[in-house]
Amino acid sequence: MDARTAHALIRFGLGRRPSEPPPADPMAWLTGQLDAPDPMVAIPGPSAAEGLEFLRLDRLDSSERGFDPIRRVGALFTAEQSALINNLLKTRMPFRERLVWFWANHFTVSLKYGGEIQAVMGAYIREAIRPHVTGRFADMMLAVTRHPAMLMYLDNMGSAGPNSQLGKRFRRGLNENLARESLELHSVTQAGGYTQADVIEYAKILTGWTFEIGGGRSGALFREDFHEPGPKTVLGRAYPTGQQGGQALIAWLATHPLTFRNLATKLARHFVSDTPPEATIRPIEAALIATGGDLKAATLALLATPEAWKPLTKIRAPMDYVFAVLRGLDMTEAPMTELHTVLPTLGQPMLGAPLPNGFDDTAASWTSGEALMRRVDWVYRLALHFGRMQPETLARDLLGDLLGTATLAQVRAAGSQRDGLTLLLTSPEFQRR
Repeated sequence: MDARTAHALIRFGLGRRPSEPPPADPMAWLTGQLDAPDPMVAIPGPSAAEGLEFLRLDRLDSSERGFDPIRRVGALFTAEQSALINNLLKTRMPFRERLVWFWANHFTVSLKYGGEIQAVMGAYIREAIRPHVTGRFADMMLAVTRHPAMLMYLDNMGSAGPNSQLGKRFRRGLNENLARESLELHSVTQAGGYTQADVIEYAKILTGWTFEIGGGRSGALFREDFHEPGPKTVLGRAYPTGQQGGQALIAWLATHPLTFRNLATKLARHFVSDTPPEATIRPIEAALIATGGDLKAATLALLATPEAWKPLTKIRAPMDYVFAVLRGLDMTEAPMTELHTVLPTLGQPMLGAPLPNGFDDTAASWTSGEALMRRVDWVYRLALHFGRMQPETLARDLLGDLLGTATLAQVRAAGSQRDGLTLLLTSPEFQRR
């Protein structure tokens, strides 16, 4: 396997499965995944409304009968998580899957919120992220902002304007979380020069963006009685009252030049370098500007940069690393119990980012001596179960011409097959992408 093909599988994918032939044309393999539909979208799964209905029933059981407060929701999420994990393990479209998780991290919704958010986590990725990874960023941002998962995570579901019907009657408060993160993390960043007054005005715009649980209609909706009446001004622009004001503001933020700069930088940092050069950022930014935020165009611009094809410049984050190991060992069924332990141990529990800014995308977060030793310990335990694999053959299958002579020599000189596998799967070449 030549270096370019190996690089495409490692840098943009989830690592090679030895039983699958490498692509004959790496670039065509990558761009084809942008053209093809996401197969996970076509697989039926519980909608956010159905998840919220499960939550309603769980709450009812808990209050009336003393049952587990997330009995149905817990079972739903277990099935959703299993589907996500097995898709990462077996997908034939790993580049597209990488993009799904990149954008899910950009628009972080985390299990750190609490157990009830499990009701809508799977639906969030399926409804708000997957359909838009090769579409318009503005459509993704709107879908994310009004999804029950984001409204729950950033506590917007009960946010009421001080002069709204509900605010005046019950003295319900204004919540600024979603407005602040929408500006700081999702769009223009602090470079946009927004002030606390802008955050408050944006929060007023988002009052009434909520969801209902029960009452014959579980799901996202706009409640006029929560909404702060009157026009609002954010970053010098006036927006009308009602839901259309929020839609207009999100459309403007999503196509702002500073937002495009933010997205281009994050894409380049994720796929190319912890400190991406301007020569990589600029073409991605230009593609976003020229197309009004088309994410497929931005991704193609990324692939066209020479820096994107310089191999082994990034450390694999724990989630990428774990699935590269499992795919490299040609596993066909995910070891669920193992994954529930190893991902948190390595510092990246699935869907469990500690803060709304998501998991970090630089090596400094993942390369402490203790963190790297945990990888070695895990691989050594895992390698015990793969006694029939030949480390030298596997090294060539997984790394191709990226396999270094020093690593090959170490694998060959290993005292046992288990040691050889451990040396390969913790080698510098395998841990980088």
